[in-house]
Amino acid sequence: MKEKIHPSYKDTEITCTCGAVIKTRSTKPALKIEVCSNCHPFYTGQQKFLDVAGRVEKFKKSFKKASSTKTVKASAKKPASKAAKKTVKA
Repeated sequence: MKEKIHPSYKDTEITCTCGAVIKTRSTKPALKIEVCSNCHPFYTGQQKFLDVAGRVEKFKKSFKKASSTKTVKASAKKPASKAAKKTVKA
C-alpha cells in the first residue's frame, strides 16, 4: 500500500437514540444514529413508527382531498354531458 493516502482509522463509538452503544473502528471519532439492530423492527419483530414530522398524516390528508375532488368532478361531468346531448338532438 502507498503511504499517506489512506485515512487513519480510530476507535469509534456509535450511539443510537435507543441508548445502545456500539464500539467499532472508523475514520470519524463518534457517530449518532436513529435506528440500530437493537431497536430496528426487522430484528425486534415489533412495529415502530419513526414519523416525527407527521408525514403519514399529511399524505393521508392530501390523498383524501385528491380522491374526493376527482369523484366530484366525474359526477358533475356526467349529467352535464347528457343534458347537452338532449339539446343537440332536439
